[in-house]
Amino acid sequence: MNSIQNRWIVLMLCLMPIFTFGQEKTVNQQSQFWWSINSSTRISERFGIIADFHHRRSDFINRTNFHFVRLGGAYWFSDELTFVAGAAHLWLSKVVDEDNLTFQDENRIYQQIQWRQAIGNVTFVQRIRNEQRWHEVLGTDGVYLRTRFSNRVRFLSSFNIRIFSNEKLPSLVISDEVHIHFGKEIVYNTFDQNRIFAGIKVPIKKQVRFDLGYMMVYQQHYTGDTYDMNHTLRWFFYYSPDLRSKKNRLHYALPGDE
Repeated sequence: MNSIQNRWIVLMLCLMPIFTFGQEKTVNQQSQFWWSINSSTRISERFGIIADFHHRRSDFINRTNFHFVRLGGAYWFSDELTFVAGAAHLWLSKVVDEDNLTFQDENRIYQQIQWRQAIGNVTFVQRIRNEQRWHEVLGTDGVYLRTRFSNRVRFLSSFNIRIFSNEKLPSLVISDEVHIHFGKEIVYNTFDQNRIFAGIKVPIKKQVRFDLGYMMVYQQHYTGDTYDMNHTLRWFFYYSPDLRSKKNRLHYALPGDE
């Protein structure tokens, strides 16, 4: 069995909760707006730095959902194959007493490997990210109860399709990312979430681009019988400065999301 078949088997197993019939469950329909700045700076032929900032809002733009920052060091095995490791922090909002808002802190360390290949008008990106997460659990009154640990593995497949011969015009972006996680308290929801995105990528200048489009996030709660269906307008900016002395070579932004 080859690696492509293995990835499809993992994907189908993780998507099974979405298509499960015959069991009672609650699905919360939500609208969100998510924007971010993602940077990947190439310092030398092999080494670089990444830094991201994310902000997501619920009820479209009415209420803060989270703030997120991530830093990491990158190593380029080649222009197509990259390894990144680093740390991140998440402030996740929690409504207390139906009116007040507080935040649950989450600390992470992560490792990822990413492979990129261009074939004709299509650029394909495959990424596997592993995250160790320590996130606070708060009571309904916002009081700290404990810290929950989990290990999460994420599988991303992304396609950038150039539809115009002029590279200054937008291209089409389609991606899917599956999250599964494990831990002592992960009992009913090994499947964490699935994210599907479709939109356009727009070049602003050589080192700056953004993508804009629709993301559907389907996430399972820890209870196992409650899900969130988040309909999200996503607007991500990518900044990829190249500090090498010879700059007429390939350097591309490393895609990042919370």
